[in-house]
Amino acid sequence: MGWLPNGALVVALGLAGCVTINIYFPAAAAEKAADRIIDEVWQLRENGVGASGKEGEAK
Repeated sequence: MGWLPNGALVVALGLAGCVTINIYFPAAAAEKAADRIIDEVWQLRENGVGASGKEGEAK
């Protein structure tokens, strides 16, 4: 009967390893963040800052 506690521990750890955590991230918040990033990129392009962060490289 010495294997029962060890077996229960293995089963418990196995079940714990299969648990997934779902994080709820609202679509509206994701869309708002994407819009903000796009606006920032357009502002950089309008100000003449290229992808490397140096001025005068925007085309």
